[in-house]
Amino acid sequence: MSIVWTILIGFVAGLVARAIKPGDDSAGFIVTTLIGIAGSLIATYVGQAMGWYTAGQGAGFIASVVGAVVLLFIYGMIKRK
Repeated sequence: MSIVWTILIGFVAGLVARAIKPGDDSAGFIVTTLIGIAGSLIATYVGQAMGWYTAGQGAGFIASVVGAVVLLFIYGMIKRK
């Protein structure tokens, strides 16, 4: 069930990350939400590897937003080239 919560938090985190990231993004709604979900999953697994979260515990909302913002910046750099 924790993976479902990670996906739901990632969905919202992607939307929030898109709102706070400066610049004009051409990514659509679906791409933004998928990047948010990926950011949430990455924040969860990196946090577990670093010892911040226990196994089965998902990343928090702020960590998910940070992960999504990082992925949005990477996506923007790749898309420009």
